[in-house]
Amino acid sequence: MYLDVRFEPDTLIVALEDGRTLSVPLAWFPRLVHGSLEERAHWRFIDDGTDVHWPDLHEDISIQGLLEGKPSAEHEESVQTWIVGRWAG
Repeated sequence: MYLDVRFEPDTLIVALEDGRTLSVPLAWFPRLVHGSLEERAHWRFIDDGTDVHWPDLHEDISIQGLLEGKPSAEHEESVQTWIVGRWAG
């Protein structure tokens, strides 16, 4: 279902095979916000192209969630633990 993924400074943009383009605030996905440009660029399609996976950031985003306008459901405490762990390791 996905065709391409790219970023603008504050936006995640996903192009779909059917011609639609979805743009959502990058702030919806804290792991992407805290990822480097290189980490954001390292993504792949999973689940037959219905999800995008960033292995370096341990982030998965579904097309269904984007279509429904759902931001990340990860709790702030979990994000903060992940951020601290990135710098500790």
